Amino acid sequence: MSELRHQLVEQLRADNHIRTAAVERAFRTVPRHVFAPDVAVEAAYANDIIPTRHAPDGRVISCISAPWLQADMLEAACIQRGHRVLEIGSGGYNAALMAELVGPTGHVTTLDIDPVVTDRATRFLTETGYDRVRVVTADAEHLPTGVVPDGGFDAILVTVDTWDLPWIDALAEGGRLIAPLRLHGYHWAIGFTKDEGTLHSDEPLIVCGFVVMQGDGAWQTNRRTVPGTGAHLSWEDGTPLPVGQLAPALTREPTVTRTHVTVGGQEPFDALTRYLAGALTGFCRLEVDPDGDKGVLNPPPKHWPGAAIVRGASLARLATERISDGHDGKGLYEVVVHGSPPPSPSTDGGEPGRTRTHPPNSRP
Repeated sequence: MSELRHQLVEQLRADNHIRTAAVERAFRTVPRHVFAPDVAVEAAYANDIIPTRHAPDGRVISCISAPWLQADMLEAACIQRGHRVLEIGSGGYNAALMAELVGPTGHVTTLDIDPVVTDRATRFLTETGYDRVRVVTADAEHLPTGVVPDGGFDAILVTVDTWDLPWIDALAEGGRLIAPLRLHGYHWAIGFTKDEGTLHSDEPLIVCGFVVMQGDGAWQTNRRTVPGTGAHLSWEDGTPLPVGQLAPALTREPTVTRTHVTVGGQEPFDALTRYLAGALTGFCRLEVDPDGDKGVLNPPPKHWPGAAIVRGASLARLATERISDGHDGKGLYEVVVHGSPPPSPSTDGGEPGRTRTHPPNSRP
């Protein structure tokens, strides 16, 4: 098991996720497999998430985050010996890593709204010798009295997706807040520093995914279903647009605009989607039921909702098409735009949406 742990650390170092000796030492010390007893040891030390709790509908509502993302966020938090640190969204393993970073003179509090999650964290932290970590069951939107130390926390790490940052007052002046912030339906882990009571960030954004926030801070999705198509559109910011008029357009073969912009199978292009989300009127996220992949929706978005815009009775969405295996065998993809055909003269609607592309930088 220790060999697998050290192999994981070497991988994280090689990929530049671990950049300091302190974070490296923490990852080499904390036994990740103890916090994931329901999976094989090899899976416990894979560079991937480990689901630990599911909702009745099968959604993952608690997990151990991927090591690469934990390392990136811990490095960004700049946690030092003696620091007081708060983790929002518990599980135990990440809190143990932070306990290693703050040392015996520091203090770590990990908080979660779900008592099943906090009970599990308490059990594993005790089993691994990190029972000095304080485990709190509460809604993070309203930190309980007595949780915030005098002067505030030196660092706060949020490990559930959030659209708001209600913890500014709990952060010490000069402290670091690392949070996966929801922006137009995309999630980027951003590092902030508190300066004169205000959060400032010059950190590069890390594209990521976390389980959803529960409780009073939960995001209420503006989701609309196009009748009879199996298509669902979400407007993460602003007012949802009407969708009933889109049904005829979505059942026809799409027009395809080729951009001649290519990306590798593992090449990120998140800056493109972030630009589109912020710049285009009518931007939304597109999801398709498994039996709804036809017309403009074929092939349907995979893994996560796709980027789309609505203009009147027309819809255009960003897609990728595999054009070769690429030099590394992981595929070479062209960025394309699938659009609904122009409406007939009798159809009430505006012109089809037009998408402008920039040099990309996220996974197809």
